[in-house]
Amino acid sequence: MVRRLCLIWLSELQIGPHARGPRRRSAAGVDEGSPRGVLRVNNKLPKSENSITTLLAYSLEEHLKIIQTLLDTRLDEIERAGEMICRTLSGGRKVLLCGNGGSAADAQHIAAELVGRYEEHRRAWPAIALTTDTSALTALSNDYGYDEVFARQLEALGSEGDILIAISTSGKSANVIKAAERARALGCKVIALTGASAEPLRSLCDLAVVVPSERTSRVQEAHITIGHLWCEMVEAKNRNLRTV
Repeated sequence: MVRRLCLIWLSELQIGPHARGPRRRSAAGVDEGSPRGVLRVNNKLPKSENSITTLLAYSLEEHLKIIQTLLDTRLDEIERAGEMICRTLSGGRKVLLCGNGGSAADAQHIAAELVGRYEEHRRAWPAIALTTDTSALTALSNDYGYDEVFARQLEALGSEGDILIAISTSGKSANVIKAAERARALGCKVIALTGASAEPLRSLCDLAVVVPSERTSRVQEAHITIGHLWCEMVEAKNRNLRTV
């Protein structure tokens, strides 16, 4: 189901191998003949092309190439992670999420979709973003140091059988790494959402979805798309529909 939805969307946009034939190297720098390759960005446009319109088109193409690469090379990891989330929720356990900056916003966004709704009216699912309680965040940072700000909350809120979604575009955020370590010690499953420089976070997780880009903005855009796909899987499971 996830693949079918992505294929329809991409074909409507007329991009990818389903619309334009053989792969090539795009203006955004993706080696399309090497689907697991990392998108490397050259932010210096030629002076003759240095206009706002060209900049926007360039960034949108780059975004679309990343989404196509996810479809071509990361769909299995996305689906397996979604299945882990569905099993956790259907088993009466909860989802915890953490991240910094834009990744904190993604953590809150995904939690809200699960507790409220994504697109359909259905039961509420237990999901907690460890990024929202300002009293806890400031107290823990002051008393234990910022590296412990998520790990300490996990000690209080996490239980065996829960799942942590650890979000770090670099894979190197110290507080997210400590959260993953603490979650494993508690018997929680851990899913990482990260970018091309995924270590050491990737090695600490049961499953990692690595967005093959070194540009933070593109990685974050892909992360929330993946989060939405997981929410869509949860709602599909709730309807007892096939998702493959």
